[in-house]
Amino acid sequence: MKKTIVLLAALVSALGFSAFAQENQKPEYGYKVSDFVSKPKFGAYIIGGYKYSDQEGAHGGPGFNCRLIRLYVDGSIFNDFKYRIQLQVNGSSPHTKDFYVEWAKYKEFSVKIGQFKRAFTFENPMNPWDVGVGDYSFLVQKMSGMGDRLGEANMGGRDQGIQVQGDLIPMADDQYRLLHYQLGVYNGQGINLADANKSKDIIGTLQIQPVKGLYLGAFGWKGDWVNGKGETLKRERFSAGLKYDVNNWTVRAEYATALAGEKEQSGAADALYVTVGVPVVDWFKVYAKWDEFRANGKSDSSHDMYSACLNFRLHKNLNFQLEYRHHSNKLLPKPQYNELWFLSYIRF
Repeated sequence: MKKTIVLLAALVSALGFSAFAQENQKPEYGYKVSDFVSKPKFGAYIIGGYKYSDQEGAHGGPGFNCRLIRLYVDGSIFNDFKYRIQLQVNGSSPHTKDFYVEWAKYKEFSVKIGQFKRAFTFENPMNPWDVGVGDYSFLVQKMSGMGDRLGEANMGGRDQGIQVQGDLIPMADDQYRLLHYQLGVYNGQGINLADANKSKDIIGTLQIQPVKGLYLGAFGWKGDWVNGKGETLKRERFSAGLKYDVNNWTVRAEYATALAGEKEQSGAADALYVTVGVPVVDWFKVYAKWDEFRANGKSDSSHDMYSACLNFRLHKNLNFQLEYRHHSNKLLPKPQYNELWFLSYIRF
């Protein structure tokens, strides 16, 4: 909680600095503060709603709930350095989600340092607003650090480290980029935690955009995680998939699997999902999704979910979702159950 208070105080100080900058501009001669530091952009978003479940023992589901309340500030310094701080303030332990500085002068090469999303899978780096359905896929939840299959708590798909990325080879008249790359070195322990050993996680992706809006990508992750018992567990994973988003049509499909070192200690888990989004009118879009996670890589351990989700985006900052989910989880005594989610998204 102390971290949250300190960071909020920093945000207030930034607001004061912004006001000072406006008062001390010198339009007649010399430099202005705004030539070096942009006015900080403050914002927040809230995701909440109602969830019903007929799963045995769920007692009808959580009912009314608040999934996320997040506050953020971002801006630039010397035009070329971007920064962002994001806090999650709901729940029992408010905490910092993101804090980073990125040197982003060139499209071909940029450097980011701090705490941010891991460069693994297409879906993990996405904002919850843009996923299209009520939550991230099992693949991201189990294989990207949102409640990891090895037992790590939900880190929001984030870690602390340094990352380089860029977009190469301009194509066609509009100069879209053919190749995108990211390579990161991370602690491996997740957000707001110091490293627990001397090793680091290496995560990277190489993506090709053969036509504008269509990305084909491969992702790799080699590292380890130290659990609460002091045991070092390997994380060696591979993912491949595609992403297409043009004229409000959406297609995403990804597959991820544990590699040899991780299979030896925790089994041969894998995951697959397919998401399709079809616009009906500008403010109404329908999504369908198939989502599967196999705890041991075989059908007898599969958890499948089939969902349909209606999105009513009445404004760029106001969205409502109504989603039906059917689960088939073979690890449960009664594998078949249903859920109904209604979520509201508000941003300002």
